[in-house]
Amino acid sequence: MSGNENPVTCKVLVPSGVLGAGCLAGAFDRGVALGPDCLAVDGGSTDSGPHYLGTATSKMTRAATKHDLRQLMLARDRLGVPLLVGSCGTSGTDAGVDWMAGIAREIAREEGLTARLALVYSEIEPAALRPYLEAGKIAPLDPALPLTAERIAECDHIVGLLGYEPLADAIGKGADIVLSGRTTDTAVLSAVPLMRGLPAGASWHAAKTAECGGLCTVETRRGGVFFTVDAQGFEIEPLDADNSCTPYTVSAHLLYENSDPFRLKEPGVVLDASDAHYEALDSRRVRVTNSRAETMPYTIKLEGAGGTGYRTMVFSAIADPKLLARFDEWRANLEAYLRHGIANVLRIADGDYGIEFRAYGKDALNPVPAEHVPHEIGLMTIVWADTQDRATEIAKYCNPVLLHFPLNPDDPLPSFAFPFSPAEVELGRHYEFKLNHIVHVDRPDALARTHFETIGEGVLHGEAW
Repeated sequence: MSGNENPVTCKVLVPSGVLGAGCLAGAFDRGVALGPDCLAVDGGSTDSGPHYLGTATSKMTRAATKHDLRQLMLARDRLGVPLLVGSCGTSGTDAGVDWMAGIAREIAREEGLTARLALVYSEIEPAALRPYLEAGKIAPLDPALPLTAERIAECDHIVGLLGYEPLADAIGKGADIVLSGRTTDTAVLSAVPLMRGLPAGASWHAAKTAECGGLCTVETRRGGVFFTVDAQGFEIEPLDADNSCTPYTVSAHLLYENSDPFRLKEPGVVLDASDAHYEALDSRRVRVTNSRAETMPYTIKLEGAGGTGYRTMVFSAIADPKLLARFDEWRANLEAYLRHGIANVLRIADGDYGIEFRAYGKDALNPVPAEHVPHEIGLMTIVWADTQDRATEIAKYCNPVLLHFPLNPDDPLPSFAFPFSPAEVELGRHYEFKLNHIVHVDRPDALARTHFETIGEGVLHGEAW
């Protein structure tokens, strides 16, 4: 496919919101029969926290990922169109791209496929950010603080959220399959329409609508979506013949993970849907027109995660009516008692550990009204320290107290419940997000690296570009 083409339309099949979530075979086959110009899907997210970026591991199982990638690679081979996967391995680290590439090579051998593979990397070494930092080209996103070299050094892994350009460039250079590091959710879906010259407003808006697969449909768990971009706008429909898109479900998706219902910032561009018009073409399909895009200075969002000690968890179940009626008082007494013992028995100072109590059924997620007395509470106690052994030692000290701590000192000892034995569960190293910043770059591919290779039975060579 040439980047100079200016087709009447560009049709994109999006099987699901994330590779590994699955798409029903019947719905997927229907989408393939519609003749897409490309297959595109997001492979990751930060939704599940910093662990996956910090460890450069995937949230999704290898088996589920391989199942979905096989489905896509077989369809791509039949159709002869590009396949794009963004944010490989959940967080888009180099290891995540390599993990996905290994799965793709396996599938190619098992199915007798041959394909030109492009691996687009977006992980950034700390040293590579130093010139940008020194030049004042890195800015915080609220509520982050200005970036420092020390903060960068705390990161185990840093990725930059690429725009569509490095992906489109790989296709323009002959890639059949593009496996990318961290990209924006929309970049991987908008790449082919944009490289083929279709309007930026319609392309970005369609990609934003389809980024989570069936989430913009009425029956959100019945497969992905199929969108068609043209010179005036885009149309979108579910892959499943018995599912529907409506003007409500399509327009509402601009609020998903976006604080502004009309404007969406992407690398180098802002989608403006304030004048967008949504029209139901029939009971299943929606057409959207009047979306616009404004160019802006090209920035790439930085994500970084690093370790901050180790955690051990104890979970106890409480159903004592007397205690539940005065739970806040009991919890405060419990924490004071434990902290005193940790300091005087274990000889561990307050600043050398942390302890947190999350009362599920009371206020772990949302506070209940003061007059409401829960009939049971699940108390999650999380201890963190600089080593796993120390965190577990503190948790074990807490164990008998969490099982029998009374409301009043002269009360008979109550008994609570541990759901498993041993009660202490080692959670391993704890990670936190360290970066929420943007970096101003001169070129869209300034922080990207692309490697090409041909995969398939007997193919052993590759090349870097």
